[in-house]
Amino acid sequence: MKSKAETEKLKKRAARRARVRRTLEGSRHPRLTVFRSAKHIYAQIDDPMTGRTICTVSTRSSRALPAASSPGKIEAAKRVGRAVAELAREQQIERVVFNRNGFLYHGRVKALAEAAREGGLRF
Repeated sequence: MKSKAETEKLKKRAARRARVRRTLEGSRHPRLTVFRSAKHIYAQIDDPMTGRTICTVSTRSSRALPAASSPGKIEAAKRVGRAVAELAREQQIERVVFNRNGFLYHGRVKALAEAAREGGLRF
């Protein structure tokens, strides 16, 4: 059973997620969506017109992190950001909208976003 604090935390994130999603509605640009778990971070680019995922990268994929390396979480998020920007450039995508998915813009989410910008994505 979840404690009251966990339930409140989930409610607040759901409200932030809905608020962010409302601002992104109607955009014709692909969405760069981020999900952050306790151990890993995931980033994917979705096409809003078809609803299909164009590309995806995570700390669990070998594209972002070689099998032997295990950097810190922020460095791993930077690598994921660079990798997703590289994949987007291969697909001729240069402009996206950033969906932080209800997560606060600091720490790993911010590191991923800044690395994606350095990799050539505009948002």
